[in-house]
Amino acid sequence: MKKFELEYVLQASQKVIFDRLSTASGLSEWFADDVNQKGKNFTFFWDGSEQEAQLLTKKDNRLVRFKWTESEDEEAYFEFRLEIDALTNDLSLIITDFAEEDEIDESIELWDSQIAELKHVLGI
Repeated sequence: MKKFELEYVLQASQKVIFDRLSTASGLSEWFADDVNQKGKNFTFFWDGSEQEAQLLTKKDNRLVRFKWTESEDEEAYFEFRLEIDALTNDLSLIITDFAEEDEIDESIELWDSQIAELKHVLGI
């Protein structure tokens, strides 16, 4: 598995975006068809399939890190990090994810479409 990072500039409130990244209801608006949460365990539903992830880290309005429970790679996770540029004050969403070398382009396309959906939900 290879780690990769993507950065998207979002013109919206940091708190509003963070709620969409860190709560079951927020994630179900753009990331999956539905999301259930029990403690640190999140279950994501897409077109009849489901995947479980564990919340590893959460820092308010800054960072959320999940690990797929079925992932065979102990190092792999996916993370949403919010950073404000000191010069421009732009808010960036930085996504860290892992994929097989030959699946990275496909993963990037998937994230691009997911972020397009997030922007649509946020009205930006």
